[in-house]
Amino acid sequence: MATINTTQIRRFRAYLSEEVDAASLAVFRMGFGFILFVDCFRYILQMCLECRYAQNYFLFKYFGFEWVVPPPGNGINWVYGVLGILALGIYLGFFYRFCIILFTIGFTYTFLLDQAYYLNHFYMVILFAVLLAVVPAHRYWSLDAYRNPEWSKPTTPRWSIWLLAAQLEIILLYAGIVKINWDWLNLEPLRLWLGEEADFPVLGELFTQTWSVAFASYGVIALHLIGAPLLMVAKARIWVMVVYASFHTLNHFVFNIGIFPWMTLFASLLFFSPGWPRHVVARLMSTMSKYSLPNLVPAKLSKIPNNQPGKLISVPLAIFLVVWLMFHSLVPLRHWLYPGDVAWNEEGHRFSWRMKLRTKRGKAIYTVRTEDGYAKVDPLLYISPKQYRKMSCIPDMLLQFGHHLGEVYKGHGYKQVQVMVDAKCSLNGRPQQVLIDPNVDLTKIERNLGHATWITELETPLPNPILPWSK
Repeated sequence: MATINTTQIRRFRAYLSEEVDAASLAVFRMGFGFILFVDCFRYILQMCLECRYAQNYFLFKYFGFEWVVPPPGNGINWVYGVLGILALGIYLGFFYRFCIILFTIGFTYTFLLDQAYYLNHFYMVILFAVLLAVVPAHRYWSLDAYRNPEWSKPTTPRWSIWLLAAQLEIILLYAGIVKINWDWLNLEPLRLWLGEEADFPVLGELFTQTWSVAFASYGVIALHLIGAPLLMVAKARIWVMVVYASFHTLNHFVFNIGIFPWMTLFASLLFFSPGWPRHVVARLMSTMSKYSLPNLVPAKLSKIPNNQPGKLISVPLAIFLVVWLMFHSLVPLRHWLYPGDVAWNEEGHRFSWRMKLRTKRGKAIYTVRTEDGYAKVDPLLYISPKQYRKMSCIPDMLLQFGHHLGEVYKGHGYKQVQVMVDAKCSLNGRPQQVLIDPNVDLTKIERNLGHATWITELETPLPNPILPWSK
């Protein structure tokens, strides 16, 4: 058995080492760079970045990254401007290695500035950026290849495309798996969200119908759990892409989910034949020639050798591939290590592709007790309304702010400081329920990655479930 396994591993290493057309990888590099170039400057022009970071009194930090602070003044605008220029360099393949490495560091830095602005597509950008720093995406259709012909190569090792596609497959599968939960199967919160879009052109009336919401809720699960694996099946791939394109386009116009739809669609193209961009260009030019238009495609364009044996993938690289994919396959499952409902206690929610999965509304009033008495504290004196909306239903952020209030009062000379919070939250349309034990002194609670016993259990039932059994 060991001999058979060893043989299979060798064959798989040889498969990943094959030289295939580099056109698909080059197109993904260009799509990634262009999308981030536009998005970085959109943030500068349409959002007040200084209001988010420089002018806010308190920022919420990821555990272990409390040391990450924003630049002074309007420096955050300069950071995003540099990121936009680096993204353009990635798109053009100009000083590619320098641009992608610096972009990855800079984008991760902005991501870590404030937990309140966490978005799954930012996390996805970081993962793809790390992988793009590893793969040779600048060898073809790039200015680097033009400047240094010795770098130019029309083929790339298969693993460089396979790794990016495997990362996307993990994301898509988990996007479906996480929706197999009580609330989603009872159409919440999708029924709430679509009900707010009843005035949407043409489809608005359907958004208020239970049967159509049920079709959408269960269809999304099928799309990811069936559609994602079918992307690896050649005969089904084009039809899955048509459905994905329709799904992501509708998502873009109905919900405000940023660049996620376009980044996902570009990445999905990695499942097609590595030479698909070349074939598309060749066909377009062939069509042009039928109408007496000049054919600008060199004869060699469609003659790139595929599946040629390449240099066997090294052991360190093979270990990296295995460790990377195993890590990102296991991290989304970590919420099973905590008791309770992850949508309520948030323990294991982030970095798990739990996208568009719950809606929460809450309020939080802090009480600070000192040797001179007590005072009610309005968090909006210290944080922005958006931060407050996030914080009011996320226990870790409530704890962070409680620690901050304690430090503020100690800074004013008080010796005995206690901080409690009256936090109530509504999950997916439920009536509001107490989220945190209001008698707990937050200053005495150490922030860690363990289970927080001071978070209450979700007890409020979901209103109007459609399934015949109750919970």
